[in-house]
Amino acid sequence: GRNIFCKKSLLCSAGTRPSTLPQLSDRPDRELRKGIVGLKNEGIFNSNEKKTMQFLNDRLACYLEKVRHLEQENADLECKIREWYECQVPYICTDFQAFYKTLEELQQQILCAKTNNAKLVLQIDNARLAADDFRTKFESEQVIHQSVDADINGLRRIMDELTLCRADLEMQLESLKEELLCLKKNHEEEASALQCQLGARVNVEVDAAPSCDLNKMLNDIRCQYENLVENNRKDVEAWFSTKMEELNQQVISSGEQLQCCQTEITDLRRTTQALEIDLEAQTSMKSTLECTLHETENRYASQLAHLQCLITNVEAQLAELRCDMERQNQEYKVLLDMKTRLETEIATYRRLLEGEDWVLGPPCTSGC
Repeated sequence: GRNIFCKKSLLCSAGTRPSTLPQLSDRPDRELRKGIVGLKNEGIFNSNEKKTMQFLNDRLACYLEKVRHLEQENADLECKIREWYECQVPYICTDFQAFYKTLEELQQQILCAKTNNAKLVLQIDNARLAADDFRTKFESEQVIHQSVDADINGLRRIMDELTLCRADLEMQLESLKEELLCLKKNHEEEASALQCQLGARVNVEVDAAPSCDLNKMLNDIRCQYENLVENNRKDVEAWFSTKMEELNQQVISSGEQLQCCQTEITDLRRTTQALEIDLEAQTSMKSTLECTLHETENRYASQLAHLQCLITNVEAQLAELRCDMERQNQEYKVLLDMKTRLETEIATYRRLLEGEDWVLGPPCTSGC
């Protein structure tokens, strides 16, 4: 039969209005609007009335079919979006404050460790400088000790020479004593021989010049020799006593200096050993602290790397979620724009159809 274009058929064919519809072209709207406006202006249908109504009815049926098709696609899209949101795990924004606090604590610990390391390095440098100072003092004292040892060795050589000289002088004194005894013995023998010779002679008195007294001359010679020997002995004994006193004083002073030097050397050796022990302890402590610092830095570096990886992953997820949200917002805006334009077009068609129904009221009523 003939398709009758009326308001009732439009409402029965349209069905339920879609919630969101894609955008359609407004070309049919313009053509339909032109045709209806032309009919309203003329007020009567021309000879092509049936063709025009048939054309409008076909266009409306095609349009309604497109509307139903787009409504079905919109419903499918909404169902897919709803299923996607239901399947999607709800994203909970991670609170990074705990990580920031942990990072700040780790940074503070690293700063404290660096400060302690700097203090230890400063202490080690001070200990090294003190050790160098003590080493310099020890070397100077060692040079002094060597010079004192050389002086002592020189004094010992002098003492040996003086001992040899003393032995030589004692031997000379013994030889002089023996020579004196020999001279005394010879003198006594000569005196006895002279007395014997004088006693055996006959006393003859002759007037002659007075003779010399041989006994007196011998006694004088003997006294002179004895005085010379005694003076030589006293001089030698005085010189020997003076040399021995000087040597004893030198030996005593050298012994005191040697004892002082030995005491200083012992103290310096003890101080050097203590400083070497302290230096070894400081070196061991430095090595231990450097190992601990290296391990701490490696551990904190690994923790920071792990946290950085977590932050990078979370930022990547956040960026992906933002991209998805932006894409969904764009799709939602496009769909919303489509829905708005379709609703506007439907409202426009409805107004046009209501106006045409008002114009074509009697034929539609008779046809129905």
